[in-house]
Amino acid sequence: MELLTGRIRDYAWGSRTVIAQLQGRPAPAPGPEAELWLGAHPGAPSQVRRGAALVGLPELIDQDPVGWLGEPTATRFDGRLPYLMKVLAAETPLSLQAHPDAAQARAGYAAQSKLPATSAGRNYVDPHHKPELLVALSEFDALCGFRVPQLSAEVLAALGVDELEPVTKALRVGPDGLPEALERLLRWPRPQRPALVAAAVAGADRLPTRYAADGALLRRLAGHYPADPGVLVALLLNQVTLAPGEAIWMPAGNLHAYLRGAGVEIMAASDNVLRGGLTPKHVDVAELLRVLRFEVLDDPVVRVQPVASGVVTWPVPVAEFALHRVVLDADVRRVSVPVEGPRVVLCVAGEVTVDDDVAAVSVRAGQAAVGPAGGTPLALSGTGTAFVASVGPSIE
Repeated sequence: MELLTGRIRDYAWGSRTVIAQLQGRPAPAPGPEAELWLGAHPGAPSQVRRGAALVGLPELIDQDPVGWLGEPTATRFDGRLPYLMKVLAAETPLSLQAHPDAAQARAGYAAQSKLPATSAGRNYVDPHHKPELLVALSEFDALCGFRVPQLSAEVLAALGVDELEPVTKALRVGPDGLPEALERLLRWPRPQRPALVAAAVAGADRLPTRYAADGALLRRLAGHYPADPGVLVALLLNQVTLAPGEAIWMPAGNLHAYLRGAGVEIMAASDNVLRGGLTPKHVDVAELLRVLRFEVLDDPVVRVQPVASGVVTWPVPVAEFALHRVVLDADVRRVSVPVEGPRVVLCVAGEVTVDDDVAAVSVRAGQAAVGPAGGTPLALSGTGTAFVASVGPSIE
């Protein structure tokens, strides 16, 4: 194992305190710090110290893909590290978004590969899908998946905005009416959007007590996006507040948005995002509607699964990644974590020593380590909490 230096992304929605405090730096930071990236994604590749120099992790993998990734991972994922781990710190809401499945990503990339990467109309910048798992480090607010449409219809009707009647009518049909309801909102005439949001906010004050959370969400989002119909799209989704250690899973076609909080996120290494509102960026309504899965998600929370004393995981059905959390204390001082392929370890509290039977390295809160594929479990010892990212168990 070796120390891994991650890269911080300064998106405007980021916190100025969370990542700085995690890494033991002065807080608040000079500007927003939204994400700490740990991986080999070309957008912000992590680095490993070799002698006096820092070398990019992608460069090391390119030099010896089988040695770093293991033959099954190198073959299946074309010599790429297939996952990216992040610390995500949201101070304000992120955009409503969804991600394509693997077939859609391949086809979309092939069709758009000749467009400039920065083109406003380009949705697909690589041929990969982007399922995501987020585990909360703090209380974490999110929107995840469609809720029962009839309930959304009741909330929208209670706002008393006559112009929304066609939307509520579609929602009363049930899941089959979701595409029409969403399309009507996303294609709302641009000049009329500020008045629509303002009317909805005014109506929020008249909502019955049982819809108090919906009213609070509407006012909160409208404070950031007063002319964005995504404010009303949010009322079609499940509101989730995660406690630390709870997780949500965003498979392909799941419309979601992070609103506030800190978490550890792991995803397939891709940048393919289709936005649906709460953003000044491009929203391709037709492509979003084509990619979305219009089904009710009854419970977006992923249940934790114990692995061993001090070790848990959150099972998800993908080959690109798996995530474990290790808690070491007076009762559990050393554990072994069964991992596949290359591994990245992030310490979020205390100090942990990570040993892959080749080399051991100690990491403090905010530090990370990386190691190549190996045939032995990863041993962690010390006192603290760490997250271990690895390739999913379905590699053959």
